[in-house]
Amino acid sequence: NLFALAEKAYTQLTLGEAKPCVENCKLVIAKHPGEEDLKTVYVTYGNAMDMLKEAESALRIYDEGIAIFPDFYQLHFNKGITLVGMKNYEEAKEAFKKSMTYNPDHGSSHNALARLSDMNKKTIPAMLAYARFLAVEPEGQRAVLNLENLKLLLVGNAEKTGKNSITINISPEMMGDTLADGSPGPDNFMITEMILSMSAATDFDKKNKKKTEVERFQEKLDLICSSLSEGQADHTGFFWDYYVPYFVEMKEKGFIETFSYIAFASSEDKKVSAWIKENNAAIKSFYTWSNNFEWSDKLK
Repeated sequence: NLFALAEKAYTQLTLGEAKPCVENCKLVIAKHPGEEDLKTVYVTYGNAMDMLKEAESALRIYDEGIAIFPDFYQLHFNKGITLVGMKNYEEAKEAFKKSMTYNPDHGSSHNALARLSDMNKKTIPAMLAYARFLAVEPEGQRAVLNLENLKLLLVGNAEKTGKNSITINISPEMMGDTLADGSPGPDNFMITEMILSMSAATDFDKKNKKKTEVERFQEKLDLICSSLSEGQADHTGFFWDYYVPYFVEMKEKGFIETFSYIAFASSEDKKVSAWIKENNAAIKSFYTWSNNFEWSDKLK
């Protein structure tokens, strides 16, 4: 029985019994070739090989599963986790991109891509991934951590260096890649990053210090979305094709304020909690739109 064998293998994995789990996975794959429910068995099988510190074998198992079930997001996601363990971050990012392409509501994929982008100092890509994660998973420990990470990115590269002076630091990562003809390379967000940094500089203005964190977040996100909307036609890359249409439409539909409060749901701010409690209809409308958003098929 495929289901019984699959559940037994998963239980063995949970108990840390990796070797018996591997044997069980081999048995069920041999006895039920090509059956739909095998896709979860390949995930368990790959996890078990990873547990045995056989990362290359784990990748082979995930790829074998992907060849049969190319649209099963968990195979791509777990492959990405193995690649991260091998410090192969670029290929890991590609695996996470595939995972969220097949399941846009998989918070862990957005979480992983956000952290890798953040690690590479790709500010706008990291921001977009963190923000999408918070739309999917606005509460819980991961939401708390990712909200803090997002807030740090919103500071931009601006810092107060004197009583009346503010310095904006320009890093090579901010400049982004360009092609041989001088046009922007894939996922170049230089203009938007510059706008974010200029916007962050206004945080030091006295008139803005009285604003709440949510209000400042809302203003910056609105500004960023405007910049992204203007740059859509001239830029390419996964983040431009996948995340940007979502946030541009969010602004067009008038959901920036609602999303801002959703993103801060884990902050334990009483004003945020009160707003959420008083605006259930707005939150419901946001998720009705978000859940029905048409993600690009061309990335699959």
